Amino acid sequence: MGFLLPIFFGVLLLLTVTPPSISQLPPTIMAPAPAPTSPADLCNGIFLSYAFILGRKIPPNDTTDQPYRFESVLTVLNNGREELKEWRVFVGFQHNEILISATDALIVNGTELPALVGNGTILGGYPVSDLKTAIQTAGDLKQMTAEIELVGTQFMVAPPAIPLPSNISLVNDGWLCPVPTLQSKRELTTCCTRDANITVNTTITTKFLPRQPGDLTIMYDVIRAYDQNYLTEVTMENHNPLGRLDHWELSFDWMRDEFIQKMQGAYPTVVDATKCIFGPQSLIYTGLDFADVLTCERRPIIIDLPPTKKDDTTLGNIPSCCRNGTILPRIMDPSKSVSVFTMQVAKMPPDFNRSALFPPQNWRIKGTLNPDYSCGPPVRVSPTFYPDPSGMPTNKSSFASWQIVCNITQAKTEIPKCCVSFSAFFNDSIIPCNTCACGCVSETRRTCSAESPPLLIPPEALLLPFENRTALTLAWNALKHKTLPNPMPCGDNCGVSINWHMASDYRGGWTVRITIFNWGEIDFPNWFLAVQMKKPALLGFEKAYSFNASLLSVDGGVNNTIFMEGLPGLDYLVAEADEKDPKKKNVRIPGKQQSVIQFSKKLTPGINVAERDGFPAKVIFNGEECLLPDLLPMASGGRRNGAITVLFFITFYVATFMILL
Repeated sequence: MGFLLPIFFGVLLLLTVTPPSISQLPPTIMAPAPAPTSPADLCNGIFLSYAFILGRKIPPNDTTDQPYRFESVLTVLNNGREELKEWRVFVGFQHNEILISATDALIVNGTELPALVGNGTILGGYPVSDLKTAIQTAGDLKQMTAEIELVGTQFMVAPPAIPLPSNISLVNDGWLCPVPTLQSKRELTTCCTRDANITVNTTITTKFLPRQPGDLTIMYDVIRAYDQNYLTEVTMENHNPLGRLDHWELSFDWMRDEFIQKMQGAYPTVVDATKCIFGPQSLIYTGLDFADVLTCERRPIIIDLPPTKKDDTTLGNIPSCCRNGTILPRIMDPSKSVSVFTMQVAKMPPDFNRSALFPPQNWRIKGTLNPDYSCGPPVRVSPTFYPDPSGMPTNKSSFASWQIVCNITQAKTEIPKCCVSFSAFFNDSIIPCNTCACGCVSETRRTCSAESPPLLIPPEALLLPFENRTALTLAWNALKHKTLPNPMPCGDNCGVSINWHMASDYRGGWTVRITIFNWGEIDFPNWFLAVQMKKPALLGFEKAYSFNASLLSVDGGVNNTIFMEGLPGLDYLVAEADEKDPKKKNVRIPGKQQSVIQFSKKLTPGINVAERDGFPAKVIFNGEECLLPDLLPMASGGRRNGAITVLFFITFYVATFMILL
């Protein structure tokens, strides 16, 4: 047995040092492949993403215009070094989309949902509109990110095709966004960075955005704050030299069930607390007499008070109020370029504390025969300072202030509210306003043609309403051997028309006679007229005889507009009225104002006033651009016709002057 011991120990040693087979080794732990870096992580600015979630066909079945539901998510992520205040993102919808809902966002121009957004739209955050940085929040994505869930209807993009927008971009000032890239068939992304040419204060202590310029600005200043209500002062100020409002109407949306208890300086068009009584407000304000509440409308319409209420201690007694809704340009009267009113606003839970202050959204303002305005969302700005009411030489600040900026829009589909006719001493026909210049209702189109050009009219027809011109127009065109269309052209349907008559053209200068006609039912106090012409003509402007006229610089030009207003006693354009002569009781007489403008040729020796040089390129009445004729008067070639026309207009001018007296 002794010889077996060395063999045993040798085998044992062999087993000890022999490595195990591959099958006996434990499985190797492989390191996971690194995850691809997301585009958001690579962005050091504002990351934008539009992700399509799902879509499905919805009724009705229509092979030519089939609707589909879509659901998408718009993401705005602040990966930069500065807080993004009042974020605004353009989404280039391109499939005739109708946006039904958007969580935590609003359409910036105040359009209510559902809204047509097929040409793209700008969305802004609400109620949270500011995105903080990772530096400010230690990387808290909830404070850095806005995720907007979009639901809407699009047309003719059937699954599996994906209806992505053409573009997404940040429209806040000072940001540059490259063309979006397609991350997948369902997602579009881009990374926006600061424009290097713009200096930015990156300190994180900046609390408010600077106040912005605009054609019309509205300040929403909270001047008293309580747990359940607050008092706000609303100030509308006109900054456009050609902007104006008459009988303004202001509207907005309450987003948190607020209602208006009291007002001074303005009033709602409808006084009704029914929606509060049958709504959640009555469950909270159990001891309130809702008979004293002004309005519980979610979207109230506010109007100015008449001058008779200016000193009323209950309704008026507010500076810059009570002018029947008239806001003039500063060039006419700085004191009348501002309109102010106050509101006592009742709040609802969970906003029952003094610091919970939310302005209404979707602001709109309009006037009578005034330009259209598009208003942005309320933007938190630094508090407004007021003179101390105690008379002390100090200023008192508001508790919170928001600015709403409104700009005049010129939409392609906008229907004008006034029009222009042309005439000249060398032609005895008037080129009237265009057919349906201010629109035509469908009922009217059945009896007249909206497409036919207007017929020339004799000078005497210019004083008559369209419906009373038929006989004169037919006889005049028969005399001129003009072919009459069937049906006849429709009228212009404008409340105000302006006749531009070239009265003379001589070696040293030329003159124009302007007549303003008011065919509507509303008077126009403190009216104004602005005319833009080619530069050679304006160089020769000297004066107007019956209007107060001066050259004005607008839209970046220098002395490129003749601004006219009535002299004292002639600054009121009355509405259309019945003829005083009982023999002509069926004829209405328009309100009229008239003046002659004198031009010199000293600085414009080569000007050709009979052609385009002597006619306006743009005419604006009370801020509204008027539609110009498509044609210009042509020389008739006959001394007799020109003499007759000059004689008529002399008679017309004298008659008008006598009427004004």
